[in-house]
Amino acid sequence: MADSRTRLGVSAYAIGVFVLTLGSNGVRNIVGWWGFLAIAGALTGIGIWIFLREKPERFRWYRLPSPLYWFLTLAVASIIWSQYRFESVLGVLAQIATTILAIVLAYVLTWHEVLRTLGTALRWIIGASFAFELWVSIFVREPVFQNFIDRPEAGEKISKLLYWSRDLLFSGGPIQGIVASSVLFGFIGLLGLIVFGIQLRAGLVGRFTGWVWVVAAAAVILLTRGATVWVALLAVFIALTLALWARRLGPEGRVPLYIVGAALFAAALGLVLFARDFVFGLLGKSGDMTGRLETWQRVIDLAEQRPWFGWGWVSYWAPWAEPFKSLDVKAGIPVMSAHNAWLDVWFQLGIAGLLAFVPLVLLTMWRVWFRAVDAPRRGFGPPLPYATSALWPFLVIVALLVQSLTESRLLIEGNWVLLVLIAVKSRYDFQLPSLDAEPRKQPWRRIPIPRDPVTGAIPTSPR
Repeated sequence: MADSRTRLGVSAYAIGVFVLTLGSNGVRNIVGWWGFLAIAGALTGIGIWIFLREKPERFRWYRLPSPLYWFLTLAVASIIWSQYRFESVLGVLAQIATTILAIVLAYVLTWHEVLRTLGTALRWIIGASFAFELWVSIFVREPVFQNFIDRPEAGEKISKLLYWSRDLLFSGGPIQGIVASSVLFGFIGLLGLIVFGIQLRAGLVGRFTGWVWVVAAAAVILLTRGATVWVALLAVFIALTLALWARRLGPEGRVPLYIVGAALFAAALGLVLFARDFVFGLLGKSGDMTGRLETWQRVIDLAEQRPWFGWGWVSYWAPWAEPFKSLDVKAGIPVMSAHNAWLDVWFQLGIAGLLAFVPLVLLTMWRVWFRAVDAPRRGFGPPLPYATSALWPFLVIVALLVQSLTESRLLIEGNWVLLVLIAVKSRYDFQLPSLDAEPRKQPWRRIPIPRDPVTGAIPTSPR
């Protein structure tokens, strides 16, 4: 294990990666596209340097999930048949760089360090977002445009997608935070609620600090008013309930649980397919999910033209190139994704891409489920007490998967980093955390004063 100074540096680096990737829109608004690319390139280079310096003992190329190799290989190969070759080169480079960041974090951080640095990054993003929205509401008192989008001409109809902040904090939202999107900010709030809640319950942070940030994350969800986030929150709650139930049942008695889980999944699928208008009406949204059905139909029409290997990987859509240029426009703004990760994979990499992507997701879900519900053991001894922190990778994956049904963020930036990080780390790091070994943050009054075992005297530090 590296010394404390190195761990401090590694932790700071991880926080920087999470802030850059999860809060990418905010970073671009502050430093522009070129500044964002410079920071991303620098973090990728530093990550490679850290990885080479740390030389993780457990790293082996063959320990990386095979579907990840399949997916990236197919993305690179798609440059050959891409209909927008230059844009595919850029998209593939971005995908590989983001994957490198995730692999570096998976191998140089422990599970506890991942949780801690992710929590710190989320606190920075949420705190900065509330400070930004408060500044706009108190001092600016009018909507603020995003810095990397050209402002419309005088008298031209303005789309809400152009705003960085719509000055709605004191009106009850929806607020957009520094990420300039109520959808993205709401999901960051959901991630924060998961991470902060786990840290508070596990005693990894002080109670006052823990509750402050749990309330802040809940406020984000309330003030962003995102239907998808509420659905994801419900899914996370159900997943947590099933995981805690599975812990009580033990490995031999989980058949009833799996039957209940399958029934809940079937019921949710039925509601979406046959009672969509009613369900989304309860959430204050239209049955076409804010025009997403139209976008999906257009993407499906294009995907069916090249069903097996797609049009070529591009990650973010390139609105200046065909077929994206004429594919879809919302409120005068080009759409940058299919708003569904699975359709985007099919569209860009075809059925072959799905055959790589689906196993990556399902195998990751399989591993983090058993990490969450299996009792930790050391050798052949009796099972040890469960650790609360074993739950967070499973809950985060559930949240990512629910969001992937209405957004394509699972394929890019912060969500891709989380998916690959958890996929890689759960593939090789099999040790389950136990309650007796979980680091805990204790008040100073609860920390005993060390005494000499022979004399009982309190040792003094050397002068």
